[in-house]
Amino acid sequence: MKIGIGNDHVAVEYKEEISKYIEEKYGYEIVNFGTDSTERFNYPESGKAVADAVAGGTVDKGIVICGTGVGIGISANKVKGIRCVICSEPYSARLSRQHNNTNMIAFGSRVVGLELAKMIVDEWLTAEYEGGHHQVRVDMISEMEK
Repeated sequence: MKIGIGNDHVAVEYKEEISKYIEEKYGYEIVNFGTDSTERFNYPESGKAVADAVAGGTVDKGIVICGTGVGIGISANKVKGIRCVICSEPYSARLSRQHNNTNMIAFGSRVVGLELAKMIVDEWLTAEYEGGHHQVRVDMISEMEK
C-alpha cells in the first residue's frame, strides 16, 4: 500500500515520525508531498497535492498534517473524490473509515501529541469500510460533488 503524506512547516517533525512509524510497523510505502523545511509553507499546497494523488490513484490513502489539521484538511476536501476526516482522537478515525470510507485523514501537530497521533493513524489504517447501509450516505456525499 502507498500512503501519501503532506504537511506544512509546523508539522515537519510529525511527518517524519509518522512516516517512519508507518514504514516500520506496516511496511507501507510513504510518498512525501510536504515540505521538509521549517520555513513558512502554505498548507493548501501539500493538502491539494496529497488529495490529487489519492483521487488520481497514485497513492491509496493520504495523511495530511498542519498545526491544527483544519486548514490542510479543508484544502484536501476541495478535491473531488476526497473524504478527509479532521481528527484529534482514535475513535472518530476508526468510525470515519468504517462508516464514511474516508480516504484521507488530517490532524494537527499543535493539537495532538505524537503518541496520540500514532494511535489515530493505527485506528484509521486498520479499520475497514463496512459498506451496507453506510454506502447510501457515501453516495449522497459523492452526489454533492457533481
